[in-house]
Amino acid sequence: MRSTTFLTAEWRHLAMLNYSADPAVLRPLVPAGTELDTWNGNTYISVVGFMFLNTKVAGLPIPFHRNFEEVNLRFYVRRRGPEGWKRGVTFIREIVPRRAIALVARIRYNENYSAMPMRHRVDLLDGRLFDGATVEYKWAGRTGWNGLHVRTSGEGAPLTEGSEEEFITEHYWGYAAQRDASCVEYQVEHPSWRVWGVTEPRLDCDVAGIYGDEFVGALSGPPTSAFVAEGSEIIVRRGMRI
Repeated sequence: MRSTTFLTAEWRHLAMLNYSADPAVLRPLVPAGTELDTWNGNTYISVVGFMFLNTKVAGLPIPFHRNFEEVNLRFYVRRRGPEGWKRGVTFIREIVPRRAIALVARIRYNENYSAMPMRHRVDLLDGRLFDGATVEYKWAGRTGWNGLHVRTSGEGAPLTEGSEEEFITEHYWGYAAQRDASCVEYQVEHPSWRVWGVTEPRLDCDVAGIYGDEFVGALSGPPTSAFVAEGSEIIVRRGMRI
């Protein structure tokens, strides 16, 4: 039997800046067969920076493409299936430092990947985050360096059931709109993550140039919430059209 695994990796040190967004801005981007998902009546978009580590595609490591940064802008959708609601993520734009990674993602899933120079800073003590650690991810656009920055506060803790952090992190499906107006659905598997509160959440970004004028309103002010997730090993399953 052919494996259903498309990609395995580790996602680590996920800095998440979350913003309330006007649903009218997002509805034209909602993939076919899904609808906007909300938490306590709020519609969110998130800027997420993290490390992609030990990456393998179809079980094979790709030389020089195993460890890299990613920053994405995403929002949250859901789809009703025979087994109930599937909670998922749709990406507005994903930024990585390697052209080959962006090319594979665009071909495989029609995801809006772009390749830009990137760098990061993640403060660790004995390989782990600690109180007061800086976590930041930067990418170079046409007008210079952009970045997201947080500083951890306190100790990492398991997710609280029903919390905003649980809503943001525990969407285990991806939905990608296709050129023919259909949609590809794929599953992402990982355990529940520990999370840190943060101080000094900041997004320094040419929002119009990177994401488009329609997102300037939502992303120009301070985030509604922010936190860092520890991350884990992950599996991305092969997609299927719905």
